[in-house]
Amino acid sequence: MFTGIVEELGTIKSIEGSKVRIGATKVLEDVQMGASTAVNGCCLTVVAWGDDWWEADVSDETFARTNLGALSPGDPVNLERPVRLMDRLGGHVVQGHVDAVGTIVNPAPDLRVSMDTALTRYVVEKGSITVDGISLTVVDALDDGFTCAIIPHTEDVTTLAHKKVGDSVNLEVDMMAKYAETPGWASKQRLIQPSIALGAVVCHVGPISLDFKCGLSFTLLRCPNK
Repeated sequence: MFTGIVEELGTIKSIEGSKVRIGATKVLEDVQMGASTAVNGCCLTVVAWGDDWWEADVSDETFARTNLGALSPGDPVNLERPVRLMDRLGGHVVQGHVDAVGTIVNPAPDLRVSMDTALTRYVVEKGSITVDGISLTVVDALDDGFTCAIIPHTEDVTTLAHKKVGDSVNLEVDMMAKYAETPGWASKQRLIQPSIALGAVVCHVGPISLDFKCGLSFTLLRCPNK
C-alpha cells in the first residue's frame, strides 16, 4: 500500500525484455529482495540492486496496461516505497494497481487529463485520484476526465514537470469508491470481532463510528454472529 507522496524522482537506466533497471538512491536506503516500490504508480518488485540502481521484472500484462512500456532510457519516473503503519498518510490510500492510462490534455499547473469514460464515475470534485503515482485532488470532474491544480513543489519533484500535451499517465481511482459501488461488499465483511473493547468503545450491534488514535475513522457495519 502506498500514499501517493512521491519520495524520489528516478531515471530509467535500461529496459531489456521484461527487465527494467531504474536509477535511484533514496528508495534503496532500506531495500530488501522482494520489496515493493511504486514506479509511476505501478507496484513493482525489487529483484536486484546496486549502489544507485535497482531492477524489477515487468510482465507483458503490466506493460500493456500501464505507461511503463512507453518509457525509454533517460526518462524520469516517480518512485515511492510502501507506507509503514507508523507513517503519516499524507496523500490517500493507493494500491499501486493501475486502472487505466490517461492522456494529458493540458499540462501542469492547470492539469487536465482525459480518461476512459467507464472510470469517470469514480472521479468526484475534491476527491482523490492517483496520476503517475502522485496523489492529487480533483478540481473538476468532467465527462471525459478531470482537472487538478498542481502546486510548484509537486511539479518540481515529480514527472509532471516533464509532461506535455498528449503524454500518457497511469491512473488509479480511489479504491474506496470502487468498493462502495460493489453490491453486497460491505455486508460480506467481518470488520470487527464482537466484544472487543477499542478504547472506551465496545462492539455492539448497529452502526457506530469508531475514532482511533491514529486519526483514521472507521464505520462498524455489523458485529458477526449477532
